[in-house]
Amino acid sequence: MRNLFRRMAVMLGLITPAMYAWPGMDVNLPDRRQLHLVGSIHMGSREMAPLPASLLARLRQASALIVEADITTGSPLTNDEPITVPLSERLRPQMQTLLSGICGEYGLDEAALTALPSWHIALILQARQAESLGLRAAYGIDYQLIQAAKAMDKPVIELEGPQQQMELLLQLPDQGNTLLHDTLDHWHDNARLLQTMIGWWLYNRPINMDKAFPSTFSGELYQHLMTERNQRWKRQLEDLPSGEYVVAVGALHLYGEQNLPSLLENNL
Repeated sequence: MRNLFRRMAVMLGLITPAMYAWPGMDVNLPDRRQLHLVGSIHMGSREMAPLPASLLARLRQASALIVEADITTGSPLTNDEPITVPLSERLRPQMQTLLSGICGEYGLDEAALTALPSWHIALILQARQAESLGLRAAYGIDYQLIQAAKAMDKPVIELEGPQQQMELLLQLPDQGNTLLHDTLDHWHDNARLLQTMIGWWLYNRPINMDKAFPSTFSGELYQHLMTERNQRWKRQLEDLPSGEYVVAVGALHLYGEQNLPSLLENNL
């Protein structure tokens, strides 16, 4: 049924299929509101800068840039959560072995990680994996778009902001233990997903879109971090005044299950 809605929306000109050199699509909302949705990658390679000239042209004519959070002004993660369960009790033996191997490979202090909540460990591991692939935050798509928007004196609208994102992490059950489990369980899938996104931005759109974005979150975690956020963002985007907007969010929000474009088009 979702695919039927999508085909009808394309036929009616409400949503334009991706035809860009980057992960992007257009959605037209009622009352002359035009959204150009961009699948962002939060850390990028040096070759991903500068951004495509045609994307910057879209930003130049936009009323505003919309992002998950303005990461150019956000404060770094802080950890003042008391640890309620030792790490050795949070992980199955095979996961503990995998974590030890990752720490050895990437030069992480495993003993220091044990003092952190699970969600914080997961984010550290994900960042280190991205860095090992040559990715840096300064070349992230959202970071570059925010810098470009500010240089153009364009408003930057946050869907959440750093503080709300921190609250999302703090609300995870068991201090985010499922996020750590999923990070370890899908370690190689995450690396392939990053490589897919790099390839799309630098070279070509994936041939098989169904396999390009594997699910690396368990059901409850996906609901919390993806579906519920997409639903909130949908309501925020539907409240925008008339105008053209560039909207940069993580690529999984555009192409995964219950993705943002499908939620928007289902109400057209």
